Amino acid sequence: MKKKIRVGMIGYKFMGKAHSHAYRDLQMFFPDTLRPVMQVICGRNAEGVEQAADQFGWNEAVTDWRDLVNRDDIDVVDINAPSDAHHAIAISAARAGKHLFCEKPLAITLKGAREMLQAAEEAGVKHMVGFNYRFAPAVRLAKKLVEEGRLGQIYHFRSWFLQDWIVDPEFPLVWRLQKEVAGSGSHGDLGAHLIDLAHYLVGDMTEVVGMNDTFVKERPLPDTMTGLSAKGSKEGPRGAVTVDDATLFLSKFACGALGSFEATRFAPGHRCTNSFEINGSKGSVKFDFERMNELQVYFTDDDEDVQGFRRVLATDPAHAYSEAWWPPGHTIGYEHTFIHEVLELMEAIREDRQPVPNFNDGVKCQQVLEAVDRSIAERRWVNVDEL
Repeated sequence: MKKKIRVGMIGYKFMGKAHSHAYRDLQMFFPDTLRPVMQVICGRNAEGVEQAADQFGWNEAVTDWRDLVNRDDIDVVDINAPSDAHHAIAISAARAGKHLFCEKPLAITLKGAREMLQAAEEAGVKHMVGFNYRFAPAVRLAKKLVEEGRLGQIYHFRSWFLQDWIVDPEFPLVWRLQKEVAGSGSHGDLGAHLIDLAHYLVGDMTEVVGMNDTFVKERPLPDTMTGLSAKGSKEGPRGAVTVDDATLFLSKFACGALGSFEATRFAPGHRCTNSFEINGSKGSVKFDFERMNELQVYFTDDDEDVQGFRRVLATDPAHAYSEAWWPPGHTIGYEHTFIHEVLELMEAIREDRQPVPNFNDGVKCQQVLEAVDRSIAERRWVNVDEL
């Protein structure tokens, strides 16, 4: 009989739905891996979490995460609650001997992230951090081209993650705009993904220098909020926005490459433009998540009369995960990156190894985030190893 991995999940909104979908559909497409059992889902609002349990397919709903992490019928604790809750839950779950799957950013401080890693290592449990964009087949192709040297020496990594969901100054003050809950704004929410992609594709960064701004200083308090949507009254009380609306920074990589990063929620017309370009001595690649199945590829050794970027559709049999999905040209979507994440977690448990990316990657990302913050505060280049 196939081994089952019993999951307890804390959080049930945007990421809760994405993770639930992954657990539910994993076996349909990857039948040879371990079977996740959606045992318990947890949320603070009893009515809301009960509804989510029924909608998503969880066996049980509870409202206290402390009870969940200590249950004997849980093997993996999945943490996708707001960022300020990650630290306490992860450390308690690790001490209870549970494997960990935690959304990014790992914690709201580097100190907290390091403590989470230490707790997981001391407990000897598996630990994974939710950088789902690594798991798009086109990103895997970019990684392959870099690793195989087909782009040559890497000179540039430029990246931008642009959204527009809070451009309206009357959009309510959701938790993602409060530093004590989120840790940071666009920098830790969007920029964290860019940083992880840079680490994955190009390698470690050595120095950074940045700038940021908060364009709308206060907003109406929310009456309701779910995921990235919220409602509030223009005439009601208002609160201060305590995070960045946009952060930009430059970096130097250990390999000698230069990097540029832009994260903003104030780019009208950009819903989820998560993009990067890599330039090397032998070629370049370009990726935009809004066209996530495509990678633009250029090689300098093409004949001169046909040189130019070519569109590679990363759904053919040559590409990562393609054997599980549809015939060539039949695209996959955002939700499938989470299925690939859960596949990596299940395979790591089965093979008795750490999944990738894990809490080490989360700490490394947090280190760059805080190095940029220090650079902005002190108006200077900051060596990442200072932190």
